Amino acid sequence: MNRKTSMAPGGARALVLTGFGINCDYETQYAFRGAGAEADRVHINRLVEISRDRDSLEPYHILAVDGGFSWADDHGAGVLLGLKLNSHLGDRLANFIKAGKLIIGICNGFQALVNMGLLPGFGGNYKTRSVALAANDCGNFRDQWVRLSGDPGSKCVFTRGIDKIELPVRHGEGKFFASPEVIERLKANGQVALRYAGPDYRPAGGVFPDNPNGSLDDIAGICDETGRIFGLMPHPEAFHHLTNHPDWTRTLDGLKRQGRFPDSLEGQGLAIFRNAVRYVEENLL
Repeated sequence: MNRKTSMAPGGARALVLTGFGINCDYETQYAFRGAGAEADRVHINRLVEISRDRDSLEPYHILAVDGGFSWADDHGAGVLLGLKLNSHLGDRLANFIKAGKLIIGICNGFQALVNMGLLPGFGGNYKTRSVALAANDCGNFRDQWVRLSGDPGSKCVFTRGIDKIELPVRHGEGKFFASPEVIERLKANGQVALRYAGPDYRPAGGVFPDNPNGSLDDIAGICDETGRIFGLMPHPEAFHHLTNHPDWTRTLDGLKRQGRFPDSLEGQGLAIFRNAVRYVEENLL
């Protein structure tokens, strides 16, 4: 367990999952630290081992199930990761949620949360699977940047104040799929947090490549009914600094020609992590 921290003890603490093909753990840890949290990378086996004697999640306020290709996406993306978490940490996760803490699933992590039933969590039921993340309609793995529009009516803690944002996607199974009844319930409950958008930041209307995978209703991220469990296919940890964006030189050059400088070199994705840390500071500390 990495105990190096970026802030004084007593602040928000995030557990960033790692192991068995998860490969965005360093970036996710870096993003949480940049947002002001203490963040530890913890191997899933270590998490399970500690939990045999005590609740290994108890010291933390935020659990990040981050991106990658856990177990090489064998049996489907996020399936084995979700199975391992449910089998070994199901009760601990239930207590974590009951304590009002936060969970974020990014890409492969989103797939795992959906497979586990933690999302959408209708009526506080975190065991029933009612949505899916299926193979992209294009038939290919997509590695691209997308525009996203935030839903102002969403309950999501992580996306508060975000009306538009650009983030990268990199997945082969990212198509959000659910029955029409489930999608209507998600919208009515304020559980749709982010949608794929076109150049005007209006929903993409299913048009490729603005919607990179064919997600129904352009849904890119959802939360549970409390707004505290959040899953999204795009990678906010991959845009923690302005220079992560492929157009950063053009952006700086455009500002320079106007005699201006950027207000901040912070990437847009960091806002999602700042929202989580702010929530912890205001509600759990």
